[in-house]
Amino acid sequence: QVQPVESGGGLVQPGGSLRLSCAASGSAVSVYYMGWYRQAPGKQRELVASITSSGSTNYADSVRGRFTISRVGAANTVYLQMNGLKPEDTATYYCKVDILWGRGTQVTVSS
Repeated sequence: QVQPVESGGGLVQPGGSLRLSCAASGSAVSVYYMGWYRQAPGKQRELVASITSSGSTNYADSVRGRFTISRVGAANTVYLQMNGLKPEDTATYYCKVDILWGRGTQVTVSS
């Protein structure tokens, strides 16, 4: 069974950058859907960005132009490059692979 595992979170100052990684082990074939979601305290989980096996991407309006999602299909690995980070980007970021969720990685943007 595919198990997504996130890494790359941390503390960064406003305007800084982070790159999140998610490796989905356990699958011998390329999965169709890989996405990044986030959940801030007291808020619902929301889509940040997604990418399909054909390379089609989708971004939340709040991150378009600042974040970039990419994947290595054969390795079932997805990345989220986050630039121009803002305090409102602070949240736990979750990787979703098809219908399975990772456990999340914390991103904190603060001076």
